[in-house]
Amino acid sequence: MRKWLTKWRLLSLFALLTLVLAGCGEPFLSTLKPAGEVADMQYDLMVLSTLIMVVVIAVVTVIFIYVVVRFRRRKGEENNIPVQVEGNHKLEIIWTVIPILLLLVLSVPVVSATFKLAEVDAIDDENRKPEEAIVVNVRANLYWWEFEYPDYGVITSQDLIVPTDEKVYFNLIASDVKHSFWIPSAGGKMDTNVDNVNKMWLTFDSERADQAGEYFYGKCAELCGPSHGLMDFKVKAVSRDEFDQWISDMENAKAVASTDLAVQGEQLFEEKGCIACHAVSPTDERPAAARTAPNLATFGERARVAGVLEHNEENVRKWLEDPETYKPANKMTGTYDELTDQELDALTEYLMGLKVSSN
Repeated sequence: MRKWLTKWRLLSLFALLTLVLAGCGEPFLSTLKPAGEVADMQYDLMVLSTLIMVVVIAVVTVIFIYVVVRFRRRKGEENNIPVQVEGNHKLEIIWTVIPILLLLVLSVPVVSATFKLAEVDAIDDENRKPEEAIVVNVRANLYWWEFEYPDYGVITSQDLIVPTDEKVYFNLIASDVKHSFWIPSAGGKMDTNVDNVNKMWLTFDSERADQAGEYFYGKCAELCGPSHGLMDFKVKAVSRDEFDQWISDMENAKAVASTDLAVQGEQLFEEKGCIACHAVSPTDERPAAARTAPNLATFGERARVAGVLEHNEENVRKWLEDPETYKPANKMTGTYDELTDQELDALTEYLMGLKVSSN
């Protein structure tokens, strides 16, 4: 009796945990709020497959209940043996044909969407014009993201800027271990591998981008290390005119320390060897292998510090003082000596002043 009660309590506990955990999550990391053509297609497929499953479960449940009630053992019939039926051709045909039809109903739109999502020939089209098809080279690193716009020769990190209402093509690769590029509101994830380039496209609807707020959220969707859950990035979807202006600002940007404290920070940035890993110009011409840390040209305009902390001076100081606390196993930890308060102030002032926007 005690064993039975223990098992029942455990079952109840797991059932309650399942119910509670089902409500966990964030609305901005949901595939149930699609914000583009790809997301719409995938959402429709999820709805279709869910409806099919619900119908099947409902029909099977009704039949099960009917059989249990209709053919239950009745009082006085305990010794009666039911009629033994070895087979029924009609029933066998029905329960064979129906699953086939359901699979066809699901497979036709799935195959159609798969081929449509694989249409990435524009990336390699020699006659492609940048204003007609944006291409972004995405490079995943432990634990940060780099976004290169090869048609314009500019690079940024952590914040992806894209135009709305047009296809954006992505070349995906990783520089260390396998990661996975995922913007839940825009479309499904795709792996970034170290030995081959994966390709995909997404769109961002202008109306739904406005409803989503200032940014869409992106994440790494492949377990890659201790800070996998902190490998976030932000996506800012803007109009084509705003995007063109941003590109122009990036192409003409120059890092200039505007205050005496920022000048001290710039000198420290060079003396501490930060410049060897971090570029402060969006037109970084070094090969990918030499770009071992995030590009900081737009650091002062980013949505987050290190991808996860609120963007303010206090958190910049905290990150510089002890990056390991906020992103375990990051490659920045231990690469420089302990910083004094004055050095933290100077570096923070310099980094917060790194901006390219003309606004």
